[in-house]
Amino acid sequence: MTSAADRRWVHAALAELAREAARSADTHLLRIDLPGYPGIRFYFKDEAAHPTGSLKHRLARSLYLYALCNGRLGEGQGTIDASSGSTAISEAWFARLLGLPFVAVMPDCTAPGKVRLIRALGAKCLLVPRGADASAVARERARREGLCFLDQFGLAERATDWRGNNNIAESILAQLATETDPVPAWIVCGAGTGGTSATIGRYLRYRRLDTRVCVAEPTGGAFATGWRSRDPQDLASRPTLIEGIGRPRVEPGFLFDVVDRVEEVDDAGSIAAAWRLESLIGRRYGGSSGTNFVACLRLAREMREGGRSGSIVSLLCDRGDRYDETLFDPAWLSDQGIDLAAGRATVAALESA
Repeated sequence: MTSAADRRWVHAALAELAREAARSADTHLLRIDLPGYPGIRFYFKDEAAHPTGSLKHRLARSLYLYALCNGRLGEGQGTIDASSGSTAISEAWFARLLGLPFVAVMPDCTAPGKVRLIRALGAKCLLVPRGADASAVARERARREGLCFLDQFGLAERATDWRGNNNIAESILAQLATETDPVPAWIVCGAGTGGTSATIGRYLRYRRLDTRVCVAEPTGGAFATGWRSRDPQDLASRPTLIEGIGRPRVEPGFLFDVVDRVEEVDDAGSIAAAWRLESLIGRRYGGSSGTNFVACLRLAREMREGGRSGSIVSLLCDRGDRYDETLFDPAWLSDQGIDLAAGRATVAALESA
């Protein structure tokens, strides 16, 4: 039975999270008009504007709320999760807010800038070999040390309130309400946990809207192969340099039936598109934002060729300065075999009339 003192701490922690949510203004919805696509309006939700610099700020708050309200997290208890970096940054930030220890279990190839941010927030990083099951490592350490396993990959679609409560889909549609095309033709997002596409797809159905959901995925990613086969056991056919998406396996939060399309984008195209976004917007964003942009351009080309107008919405997922030593370093790209010039040519061709 929960003691009175424990209940008071949980109530105080929930109140702190509510105050944080009230302080955090909603993220901006940026509009881009491309000359090659008259009548088609592009909108990008700048999730990098969150206090922790990424879309995962929403998820981290939801995971802590879920753990608190389900009685899984108590005063002074350590927390742990597996991540490719952005979720862990957000989780470390919320752990510090609540006065709790946090351990991030991440691949040893995670961008160094992310590792530094997590440690600067007072959390610990446990780096495991690329390809290792970071979630299994985190789950076992949680069991052994009595930590709360936040389990973003297992709980993302469950922890987020898909019917509203300022989830990302509700926010997008509210911001579009006075635009020329308030009901977009497409919403494009990546899939890491699968929670974002699940939330958006469910909410669109709940609102009885015709907007379709496209998942932008690195070529050969598990969500692409799994979506085509409808096999939740499918695995990726190749690795990717784009952190946060391109999972090696289909995660339980990915709901096949709320996704209308999956667009695969090679790494060179994603990275070149991230570079292009910086010139269009004036700020640097990560590789998954580039993946989304390529998918948007392909959908827009189909709309244009079909004589259709309308709007396409996507996400700017995280701050690009986390990748200064990787995706935005020409020497690093060359070492990885990325032909940035070819990627740029591909993006330019998609963007052209």
